[in-house]
Amino acid sequence: MTGGCCGNDVKFDGVSAAYKRVLWAVIAINGSMFLVEMVVGVFAGSQALQADALDFLGDTATYGITMLVIGMPIVWRARAALFKGLSLAAMGMWVLGSTAYNVLILGVPQAGLMGAIGFLALMANLTSVLLLMKYRDGDSNVRSVWLCSRNDAIGNVAVIIAASGVWATSTAWPDLIVAGIMASLFLWSSVQIVQQAASELTEVPVHQSSTAE
Repeated sequence: MTGGCCGNDVKFDGVSAAYKRVLWAVIAINGSMFLVEMVVGVFAGSQALQADALDFLGDTATYGITMLVIGMPIVWRARAALFKGLSLAAMGMWVLGSTAYNVLILGVPQAGLMGAIGFLALMANLTSVLLLMKYRDGDSNVRSVWLCSRNDAIGNVAVIIAASGVWATSTAWPDLIVAGIMASLFLWSSVQIVQQAASELTEVPVHQSSTAE
């Protein structure tokens, strides 16, 4: 494994056959769960499920970009992480906007479907988190994968809580509140990724950045 996952001053850059195998497995898990959650989220009328499905889609794209730039100079890996961080922010803003819109046209989601799919998604994400655990302290490109997977697991717990709230209150408010919390989590993770990527870019020698162009 190049550089090690937590080497003193050298951040793991993803150049590892074992890491790539883990990444392919996580890409498959996230892509499959996006399709499942989006279909069921629309059918159940759950904004939280649809928000979580979008998170799965964003993660699938994130992991694909991560795979693409592994082994490239740090400037390209940092730029990829910067793009992913900004995309995560855009996703968070979309979820906030759609949640606000749904407040005006409240419909009560189907709590049973929300809870069942939320639990399935939680199992999928816990698998991803366990697979990625040893790679959580890499460079911004690698770390963005860990943050997205961690967010997914937290989001799934939130969806299950929202389903319980919808069932208990017979209103959509728990679902909408959880969707808003998840959007805030997306935005916070975006800030972390962008800050680390920007820091890595400022540390790149000028000649290396010019060469990467």
